[in-house]
Amino acid sequence: MAPLTHIPLPLLPAPPSWFPGHMMKFTRMLPSLLTRTDVVIEIRDSRLPLTSINRSLEGALRKWRLERGWDANDPTRRIINAGPCERLVVLNKRDLVPEWGMEPFRLAMAKKCPDQQVLFASWQRPRDIRDLSHTLVDIARKYPHTPELNVLVIGMPNVGKSTLLNALRNMGITGMFTFLYHAAPFFFLSPVLVHEFQETPKAFKTSAQPGLTQALSTRLKLSIEPLVYAFDSPGVMLPFLGQGEKGAERGIKLALIAGIKEGMYDNDALASYLLYRMNVLNPISPAYLSLLPEGTQPTIDLGEFLTKLALRMGMVKRGAEPDISRAAAYFVRWWREEGGLLVASTAFPLRTGVANEEDLNPAAGSADNHAFAHGWGFDFQWQLSLNDLPGASNEVTTSNTEALIQSKMEDCIEQHLIESEREDKDDSNVSATQRRKQLSTEEKARRRQKYAKSRR
Repeated sequence: MAPLTHIPLPLLPAPPSWFPGHMMKFTRMLPSLLTRTDVVIEIRDSRLPLTSINRSLEGALRKWRLERGWDANDPTRRIINAGPCERLVVLNKRDLVPEWGMEPFRLAMAKKCPDQQVLFASWQRPRDIRDLSHTLVDIARKYPHTPELNVLVIGMPNVGKSTLLNALRNMGITGMFTFLYHAAPFFFLSPVLVHEFQETPKAFKTSAQPGLTQALSTRLKLSIEPLVYAFDSPGVMLPFLGQGEKGAERGIKLALIAGIKEGMYDNDALASYLLYRMNVLNPISPAYLSLLPEGTQPTIDLGEFLTKLALRMGMVKRGAEPDISRAAAYFVRWWREEGGLLVASTAFPLRTGVANEEDLNPAAGSADNHAFAHGWGFDFQWQLSLNDLPGASNEVTTSNTEALIQSKMEDCIEQHLIESEREDKDDSNVSATQRRKQLSTEEKARRRQKYAKSRR
């Protein structure tokens, strides 16, 4: 099956503005909270490792590190080491991205953002939760004179902060479970009994919809020896998602992971971008083909795809007309419930027997006959061909694949950092509401200044 060589970005609606009062309240509280914080865990979504960065909190985190003695010019060097001050970035929901991109991404981030320690995790993988728990305990033990380690968990809405904290609590504080786990072989305890001791009630409520947590939580004990406490915080959306195509794409990505309040996007827009992104993730055999009749070819035409999907699922209106709206809603729901796992299970496409020179040369003489769009997650996209790989074009090894992907990811991260810095400096990159507030604040300041002069 030949891959799609031209996958245009669909026309996307302008991003909505969703920044409730509790988000603004927490943003203003953050600097004072950091004065009594030892470790910041920033939770991001593995599918959106760049888009789920909350740039509105970066300034406060940077100032916190500088006040705790980190070098402004060298983020890996600490001038004054008086107490714990660590920033961990946890890429949650790792089961929803392909395994082949995780190590290249971690290495690329270590090179581009050396001040951030990146970990992949899923609350469904006990090993991930155990590794994160051990990381926090190890940090606490480096500072034996610190009576307790205070951890603040931050992130965008619906990235899984509360769920991950519940899993950490369940793993870290059950001393009886640790004893039973090691004693089970000697006392012939069944795995079921051990599991029963492992389970503890949830500390925080969780929801598939964003915005459930609206205030800073009470302290949650994660470890007894040493003492480690954590605070859960409300998910904070960017005050403004951006102008133009970049802002529109950022908004639709967050809506697809349910990071934006439901109802702000219609299903047709979500389905349009989802079809595009799934084609990019695997242009040879996109995961959505499992929903269609056998032998169906990949397509970039949303109408054609939804029509075939509606007919396959028996979604018809009066007169045997395909119900496109129902098909779009079904497609988005399928991806959130099971399609994401299917996408994550796909192998890297440039493997012997999966892609070959004939696949990548559908039209001899064309300008891009050796390349096609490819990506990882929803934030990484590049042009890929057999010619990119070192060595023989028909032999793809794990080592040269990881080196290639790391290089592509570094380019994407660098471009993201440049664009983010440009947006932060661009005064026009604010919403109309924010601009009105700025003008109102400036006008009030002028009036106060004028009044003060008149009183002299």
